[in-house]
Amino acid sequence: PAAAEVGTVFVAGATGNTGKRVVKELLSQGYNVVAGARSLDKAKTAFASSTKVESVAFDVEKMSADAMADSLKGAKLVICAMGFVPGNPFEMNRLAKAVDNEGTIKLVDAAKKAGVQRFILVSSILTNGRAIGQESNPGFVITNAFGGALDEKLIAEKYLAKSGLDYTILRPGGLKDAAPEGTAVIGAEDTLLAGEVSRDLVAKVAVDALRKSGASRKTVELIEDGSCLSNIQKCEALPAGQADAAKWFT
Repeated sequence: PAAAEVGTVFVAGATGNTGKRVVKELLSQGYNVVAGARSLDKAKTAFASSTKVESVAFDVEKMSADAMADSLKGAKLVICAMGFVPGNPFEMNRLAKAVDNEGTIKLVDAAKKAGVQRFILVSSILTNGRAIGQESNPGFVITNAFGGALDEKLIAEKYLAKSGLDYTILRPGGLKDAAPEGTAVIGAEDTLLAGEVSRDLVAKVAVDALRKSGASRKTVELIEDGSCLSNIQKCEALPAGQADAAKWFT
């Protein structure tokens, strides 16, 4: 489609492992992109080859919601692919709260100020693990050990869902850098308790959600077919994997 038809998408966390793939997928579908990243230099280097990407400095720890709204540059579509990067063990709790919770909430406020029409949040399976009896699930224990990241993400998810914005919360399973080996299993909220998914597939599903009315105001979960763990849940009860994007969100 022509760029005029599909418009401009702001990507938060554009230089991250998932964010870079989101930008690539958007460009392949004819969108223009405003790439928000903490390091402007890193973004400019990453996307130097594309004339359809405008890079902007976007540090959610330091910026106000008003400053963020200005950075959206008139984009009416947002994909948030942010996530704090675990490093210094003494900083993880602070960073998880600052990025996955408070930073994402400021971005939601900014999107409302800027008149954004669709907001896609890439989160994680098991964010709601405590409420659904999965506190001892190894995936919950291990992921939440990094700064309580799942607990922080859940706060931002709930804020987005109540914001009035037209949203999709996409909760992928364990993220892998390799290309997908299975098709997309898209489950309802709080139904996928384990599994993995390629970041490439996460990017494709996130971008697809921008235009699908069936994704509107929904929380969905994503793993690859074949990655479900039968010791964690009944894999045969899950939806079938779908290779055809036309069948996603139907």
